[in-house]
Amino acid sequence: MTPEEYKQRFKEEDPVGWFSIDEALEKVYGKTEPRHYGPLCGIHYMAGGTDPIDGASIYDSAKQDFHRHIISYGMSELYYDSEKAGGEFSKWGFEFTFRLKPFADDQADPLWAVHVMNNLARYVFNSGKWFEENHFIPAKGPIRLDTQTEITAFVLALDPELGRIETPHGEVSFLQLVGITNSELEQLMRNPTTTEVAALINDLRKDNPLLITDLNRKS
Repeated sequence: MTPEEYKQRFKEEDPVGWFSIDEALEKVYGKTEPRHYGPLCGIHYMAGGTDPIDGASIYDSAKQDFHRHIISYGMSELYYDSEKAGGEFSKWGFEFTFRLKPFADDQADPLWAVHVMNNLARYVFNSGKWFEENHFIPAKGPIRLDTQTEITAFVLALDPELGRIETPHGEVSFLQLVGITNSELEQLMRNPTTTEVAALINDLRKDNPLLITDLNRKS
């Protein structure tokens, strides 16, 4: 899409990239309305807030096992910008997703997971380094703080349902955070290659095709 075509198709007030994410989600969830949360600090990042993610939507999914499906908005270009039309990648080229089996200590939506996304987003914005498929991220403790769980790290996989989309600003991959146990992390630390991470993800998929994180899972 050329800048001229972009200007003809969209208005300056259109959240062009946001629409693209919504369209991808509609293919999975139809007209189901998610529970959407804006910046958890209350102020948008561009206005001086501390949370780089502009928002996150949470869907209830009954597929495979009942779980929460969380999707970020803000790692890709969300708003009108004709200069970004037809790019190879939209901003950082991805959005975070996370699938979580309900946990007893979460009385409401697991907004701690959105905090995790914001922490990772802050690293990207501050360092200029981005995440890709088959990366792994040690959490240096339980991924849910103050929780008795063996899940202490993440691997990144392409979301099994959302995958990768083309937007007017460029490509966006939906990178799913997948919780792994400390023993699985130690295995990766001994051979920290994308090939090893991919092998672990493929192994997890055998019994867990949607790569749902379960904080009660043991090694």
